[in-house]
Amino acid sequence: MRSSAFRLSASLFALTTVMAASMAASGTATARPGGPAAGRDRPGTVWSAGWAAPVQRPSSGFEKNWAESGFAERTAQTLRQVVRVTSGGTAARIRLSNRYGTAPLRLAGATIARTAHGASVHGASLRALTFGHRRSVEVPAGGETVSDAAPLRVAARQPVTVTLYFDRPTGPATFHAQAYARSFRADGDHRADRAGTAFTETTHSWYYLSDVEVTGGPRHSGAVVAFGDSITDGFGSTYDADHRWPDLLAGRLAAAGTPRPVLNSGIGGNLLLHDSAWYGDRAGARFRRDVLDKPGVRSVILLEGLNDIGFSEVDLPTYKPDPQVSADEVIAGYRELIGLAHARGIKVIGGTILPFKGAEYHTPRSEAKRAAINEWIRTSGAFDAVVDFAEVMAAPSDPLRLNPAYDSGDFKHPNDAGYRRMAGAIDLATL
Repeated sequence: MRSSAFRLSASLFALTTVMAASMAASGTATARPGGPAAGRDRPGTVWSAGWAAPVQRPSSGFEKNWAESGFAERTAQTLRQVVRVTSGGTAARIRLSNRYGTAPLRLAGATIARTAHGASVHGASLRALTFGHRRSVEVPAGGETVSDAAPLRVAARQPVTVTLYFDRPTGPATFHAQAYARSFRADGDHRADRAGTAFTETTHSWYYLSDVEVTGGPRHSGAVVAFGDSITDGFGSTYDADHRWPDLLAGRLAAAGTPRPVLNSGIGGNLLLHDSAWYGDRAGARFRRDVLDKPGVRSVILLEGLNDIGFSEVDLPTYKPDPQVSADEVIAGYRELIGLAHARGIKVIGGTILPFKGAEYHTPRSEAKRAAINEWIRTSGAFDAVVDFAEVMAAPSDPLRLNPAYDSGDFKHPNDAGYRRMAGAIDLATL
């Protein structure tokens, strides 16, 4: 017992020493405007996509968040965020985005660890992150940065916690509005905390964090990106449960013995054809950074267009821009994305638009557009494969209506059972 206690004590002392040395690194790394910036790799290091979230302009969003006010307005603050990686490895790094920032973002320090519960972490896994071997980094307005590799053994489909410490005001924060997971905030410097007791404030958004990448893991046959709007983002799913359909697809791939990274590039309210102050850049404008630039992407599942045909039917302040969009225009938007993907050798699986009868923007005109678009998806041959979400999610008695067993309650977004049905409808062989 004494020997075991001594070894545990020595191990914890070594961890503390490494943390202290890393956090004491002098100077501030500087990212390049618009570039990937500060991290450094050993020659030959191959990175795999572990987790990603598309970033958006600061806005009040669907519920209370910290994007418009930012962090450290009156005092230094620590932000702790939990994400689940879908590929494992022996080292990890993060990417941070200040794409929509109006001033340089100073990050005073950061850590990464395996998640324990809520805002707490497994202490033995806690690692300080550096940027160009420096503990702090400054990210120019419109830019991004990548950390150095941190030794962290993490398994596929395991949650990790990324903690960011800000010692001066950040201004409005580039973020992902609808995380369906809690993020935590505390006053002061709590980046090295193992317990989560200091983190007394929460929201359901992610801030600055756009990617977690891993290296040293098992070989796989390429990442899958789920690209779409709120149905891909996971609206209506259970918070902190990872029940979005891309999460469940990752589980299916693992259960089939063919584990692969599955990245969720959905944004609630996103449009194919127009930028939105609330719902992100149009699909064509963000497709490169949210799909093509991710490491090792082999295929993308495309499910977009519902908002393009629906927003014009209801005059709400958030449903802007809302011009009348024809089925042919939506199809042209699909063709643009297919062309971009095929130019990179990436397969595109087209998803048909789900039934939404009973929803606020269901009208005879919007239904006619959906029918025309879905018929084109099924029969045009433009996609490498098709997953007929509309068919498998329709009510048995009314194909225009979402099956009540799969409805989260608003007639257009699935519940957990519905997302599981969507993930189950995808032919794994097409990926």
